[in-house]
Amino acid sequence: MPNSSSISEFLLLPLADTRQLQLLHFWLLLGIYLAALLGNGLISTAVACDQRLHTPMYFFLLNLALLDLGFISTTLPKAMANALWDTRAISYAGCAAQLFFFVFFFSAELSLLTIMSYDRYVAICKPLHYGTLMDSRACATMAAAAWGTGVLNSLLHTACTFSLPFCQGNVVNQFFCEIPQILKLSCSGSILREVVLLIFSVSLGFGCFVFIVVSYVQIFQAVLRMPSDQGRHKAFSTCLPHLAVVSLFVSTGIFAYLKPPSFSSPSMDLMVALLYSVVPPAVNPLIYSMRSQEVKDAVRKMMTKCVSQILNCPSFRIHAFD
Repeated sequence: MPNSSSISEFLLLPLADTRQLQLLHFWLLLGIYLAALLGNGLISTAVACDQRLHTPMYFFLLNLALLDLGFISTTLPKAMANALWDTRAISYAGCAAQLFFFVFFFSAELSLLTIMSYDRYVAICKPLHYGTLMDSRACATMAAAAWGTGVLNSLLHTACTFSLPFCQGNVVNQFFCEIPQILKLSCSGSILREVVLLIFSVSLGFGCFVFIVVSYVQIFQAVLRMPSDQGRHKAFSTCLPHLAVVSLFVSTGIFAYLKPPSFSSPSMDLMVALLYSVVPPAVNPLIYSMRSQEVKDAVRKMMTKCVSQILNCPSFRIHAFD
């Protein structure tokens, strides 16, 4: 049986068994990936360039868009390349890097979603204290804490996971290097430290989810006391999709890491992984930002300006009328 010193690469789970389905999955994933890049890229640029969006809520949305760009770019490009070229291999170092960045973006995004729920709680339930509690220094500190949490968590998990000896082969039953699937390759009796770390991390994640739910319960109670039907409808139409995406993100992530072995199968593991690693970064631009009229106006203004500059470019006009 191979050990960790003799393993130079891992074999990932193929997305399909036939060549036709592999190519179909490639084009589907490419469409999702390009949509995520476009949506998150537009939001990042609009928030950064438009002075009217330099508020705490949109500052956190900018951070979320950047995290989503990194999150989906950690797994999908390699999966698409494997599907396109009909390969399964990923190098040992590449697997470690993928796991590091995946845990980093996952942890940072969960921390940021928790902060965003607190921001909305203060804005709706304590509006008179919003300027004091959510000033620029506090926002920068909370955002830095979210990114720092991701770095620390990913360092601990990556170091702990890849310090284990692997004696169960090198076939990872997932389309990316996921901790539970890599732990299945390690020698029995050597994974206790990583399992304890996983349980601790999942417990913290569940604590973040409870905090988010409690925050939204307080928000909903405040919204129900609003005298305006239009204000209540606007608040509910914004908060409910937020809570739905967070619930999908956290519940599928916790299920992937804590599900009993009897519930494990390649198809189920693949579906759960897609739900918490691909769907949230792709739909977050629609749920969190593009429902905002301010963001839509900023994106429209930015795109109009870009088109105007292209049309007024002398070289474009020369070629257009040749």
